[in-house]
Amino acid sequence: MSSDTLIDASWLDYLLVAIYFAFVLGIGVMARRSVSDSIDFFLSGRSLPAWVTGLAFISANLGAVEIMGMSANGAEIGLPTVHYFWVGAVPAMLFLGVVMMPFYYGSKVRSVPEFMFKRFGTGAHLVNAISFAVAQLLIAGVNLALLAGIVHALLGWPIWIALVVAGAIVLSYITLGGLSAAIYNEVLQFFVIVASLLPLTLIGLHRVGGWDGLTDKITAAADKAPADAAVAPAAQQLESWPGQALSGFDSPLLSVIGIVFGLGFVLSFGYWTTNFVEVQRAMASDSISSARKTPIIGAFPKMFVPFIVIIPGMISAVLVQEMVDLKSGGSPAGGASGDGVAYNDALLLLMRDVLPNGLLGLAIAGLLAAFMAGMAANISAFNTVFSYDLWQRYIRKDHTDDYYLRIGRLATVAATVIAIFTARIAMGYTNVMDYLQTLFGFFNAPLFATFILGMFWKRMTPTAGWVGLVAGTLSAVAVDRLAAAGVIDLPGQGAAFLAASTAFVVDIVLSVIVSLVTEPKPASELKGLVYSETPIEDRTDPHEASMPWYRRTVPLAGIALAMVVVLNIAF
Repeated sequence: MSSDTLIDASWLDYLLVAIYFAFVLGIGVMARRSVSDSIDFFLSGRSLPAWVTGLAFISANLGAVEIMGMSANGAEIGLPTVHYFWVGAVPAMLFLGVVMMPFYYGSKVRSVPEFMFKRFGTGAHLVNAISFAVAQLLIAGVNLALLAGIVHALLGWPIWIALVVAGAIVLSYITLGGLSAAIYNEVLQFFVIVASLLPLTLIGLHRVGGWDGLTDKITAAADKAPADAAVAPAAQQLESWPGQALSGFDSPLLSVIGIVFGLGFVLSFGYWTTNFVEVQRAMASDSISSARKTPIIGAFPKMFVPFIVIIPGMISAVLVQEMVDLKSGGSPAGGASGDGVAYNDALLLLMRDVLPNGLLGLAIAGLLAAFMAGMAANISAFNTVFSYDLWQRYIRKDHTDDYYLRIGRLATVAATVIAIFTARIAMGYTNVMDYLQTLFGFFNAPLFATFILGMFWKRMTPTAGWVGLVAGTLSAVAVDRLAAAGVIDLPGQGAAFLAASTAFVVDIVLSVIVSLVTEPKPASELKGLVYSETPIEDRTDPHEASMPWYRRTVPLAGIALAMVVVLNIAF
């Protein structure tokens, strides 16, 4: 293998990657033809069927975070990582589809901040729009940093050149075709990702002697690890509950409470139900029934993603020599960043060691697909919120549709350039999951508190909307800074769970107090925005009753919930 590149790819691998890029740009060019106005560009004309938006919903989330972050966690702490899926995603996705999607789709808003504007007015809207825009730029930077890491590992280019090239490719297809290009590419990317990671899991398991071989090797490595390497005991790495290795709590009871409340309720509902990146996919569907089914259809593949991202991470930790050294307290040289091997490299190094040429090219295309899907999702959500919620509402009102379409395209360029700089922040973390959970605690947890209270309590006032959001965000930042200073000592992602829970509680308590002393909106203005004020026919699709049971929202959600309970018990 050449010394300057991490992965030794052949001409065949490069050819496969090039064919994949030609497809991606081709989809952008074809989607361009269907963009005639801003609704086409930002919400693909609300014309897509549920299976397309359902797969795009999952693919938009199957970005760098899912793949590198979860495999890094798998390598570091093992099976408790499944909680991000079975506790921290599926229940909230089902809630979004059954309960919340009718409000988003039915109120005809173009973004989540616009929903905040209708419910709470200017103050909460401005706070939400700005914090969302900042969060998207930071998270796009994470995807871009990992995308550049792969280009660097593959071609040996300097990181800054890799950042610029990777950014340019994503920029080209979103600027061409808007959300339709992003969504159709996400469906293609979903299949490419699965096709590339499944062989990696199967070949890896074969190499370590199947599941029994993997458990034996993890047990042996954990018993042998020196105390200062702080490796979790094998029993904690091989059982998902009570998950102390993930939560950082020593007590099994506190660990379960931390995971169920901090991750399963606050962080996960905060992320899935208010995150416009995800909701935007459902809003692009062709009916209220399709919009409701989008996250529910997405829940089925979501349950099985751990088997192709977490298990390869666990295999890498016992099969790849550099990962074995890292986990036993060493600091091996190399890695995608060039500054030494980190847990984020688990998947790349496993690919290098177990995949033959050809399959390696497919796997690299799959990873590139994932990071581009993630970054494209962040940027297409950013350009919508920036154009509609900030520019149109506060800076230049009442211009032509063409004008806002042009602003959207310019915002896309600006966001990509800024992401090149925010990528440098993400590169400072050895495990991107830690950084992301921190960001979600800042931005999503207080937003979820404001949302859920405002949707189910009509007495909540516009003043309480923005006061709660600001106080919740500041309290999360305070907890994070105290943890960074060593005042609060929680390893793992315990500090992020605590910050999110604090933000949620502070927001709820303050919102209730402020609502009781300020003036609410009249009930007549709350139809379609508050549960009790919205008639049932506005929340459901009249055609759904005539569909077979397996195409109805609630039975589908029930099946998904039963499956996820079985998975939690089995592992």
